[in-house]
Amino acid sequence: MAEHEHVRVAVIGSGFGGLGAAVRLRREGITDFVVLERADSVGGTWRDNSYPGCACDVPSHLYSFSFAPHPDWPRTFSGQRHIRAYLEHVTDLFGLRPHLRLGSEVKLMTWDTEKLRWTVETTRGTLTADVVVSATGPLSDPKIPRIPGLESFPGKVFHSARWDHDYDLRGKRVAMVGTGASAIQIVPAIQPQVGRLTLFQRTPPWVMPRVDRAISGPERWLHRRLPVTAQVRRGLLWGIRELQVQAFTKRPDELGLVEQLAKRNMARAVKDPALRARLTPDYRIGCKRILLSSTYYPALARPNVDVVASGLDEVRGSTVVAADGTEAEVDAIIFGTGFHVTDMPIAERVVGADGSTLAESWKNGMRALRGAAAAGFPNFLTVIGPNTGLGNSSMILMIESQLNYLADYLRQLDVLGDGTALDARPAAVEAWNERVQERMRRTVWNTGGCTSWYLDASGRNTTIWPGTTTEFRRATRRVDLAEYEVVRAARATDGPAPAHTDGTRRSEAAA
Repeated sequence: MAEHEHVRVAVIGSGFGGLGAAVRLRREGITDFVVLERADSVGGTWRDNSYPGCACDVPSHLYSFSFAPHPDWPRTFSGQRHIRAYLEHVTDLFGLRPHLRLGSEVKLMTWDTEKLRWTVETTRGTLTADVVVSATGPLSDPKIPRIPGLESFPGKVFHSARWDHDYDLRGKRVAMVGTGASAIQIVPAIQPQVGRLTLFQRTPPWVMPRVDRAISGPERWLHRRLPVTAQVRRGLLWGIRELQVQAFTKRPDELGLVEQLAKRNMARAVKDPALRARLTPDYRIGCKRILLSSTYYPALARPNVDVVASGLDEVRGSTVVAADGTEAEVDAIIFGTGFHVTDMPIAERVVGADGSTLAESWKNGMRALRGAAAAGFPNFLTVIGPNTGLGNSSMILMIESQLNYLADYLRQLDVLGDGTALDARPAAVEAWNERVQERMRRTVWNTGGCTSWYLDASGRNTTIWPGTTTEFRRATRRVDLAEYEVVRAARATDGPAPAHTDGTRRSEAAA
């Protein structure tokens, strides 16, 4: 990194959000930008999560950029290796390599109120940027619970997102902690290898069959020769999921039929009624993310697997102890316990206009205008920010909507001229958040009777978008200057404080 480097835009992260932002910047004619990545390659969560069985639960043709269709997806649901290869392909296709700063973990970002720019300190040096786009994503920093005695465990311990490929699981006694999206893929992948597998299940998930298959050669040939066929396929996949949203957001009781289908799926594979009872959730389906697997239940029914219907509570030497007192001797502990989603560590490294961190600003819950802009942090935008997650569709759709917002944000700054910045008005952020939370009240995520990673420490859902992807795209198609303060750099005679002027565009109704 060049000493005293200054760029128009600094993007943090090189997963779908960061690479998507980089592509959009280039398509907008902006080449003065860098992509800061702490690892040694692109890929984000699809680089970090390389555990056995890792795959996407969104169909391939929907889990890809609309501006970079891929006709050669090998399966209807792609595995980690193919998704990571796709992101490498996007990087090369759009000429992003010169913009990458690999091995550059962001340590601190500070807003300069006089120069109206961000000072970004990384492990490879410091640079400044007019605009920062944080695309670190919610699934980037693993969360391992504090378990008494874990530090003295003599065996192997690792998180699913930091898989130790050098450790041989064959014949080992393994504890799998957690039953989320990663765990239900790991369990069937390692069950045939291990000597004994003990699954610690605090809360059972709802699991539906994964209707996966190889995409045939003729299909792929057709998509290559007639791209419109791939577009139609993507459109159908999208439309089905848009129609499902009403049940999740307005009529959760309609999901009872889906629960019956999930129970039949379990009953086909699990004949033991006692095991079925342990695996049957007591909350409305959809309250937690519905998981897809056709191999999870069969693996749990194998004789070398024990399901403990309780969370891991303590470790005593090589003995792991559940909250219900169940004990097991193990050689390795694998945590599939999720990520820091509602308390993203990057927020502790962002210092805004008043000297407080984004984490301090969000101490009572994350909130950002249209999922992108937080009050007091000028020219700082998030991709996959608060309340932009989805419970049933592809996050790529939400990312592309936020890229539309980013593009118009930069256009507005160009119109306003040099020496200006945009800072979201606290009232606008609060109004947006209140509307989102009001819509959230009757959704299955709030009323379904579960505790999920969608909720923060106070029980507020700061993660999920309570509507369709179409509604979100409409709400983020352009920047409304009435929702921002225009911050202008002080002239030499004006003193140190920047001036604020009102936005001039009429406010647009939120979704």
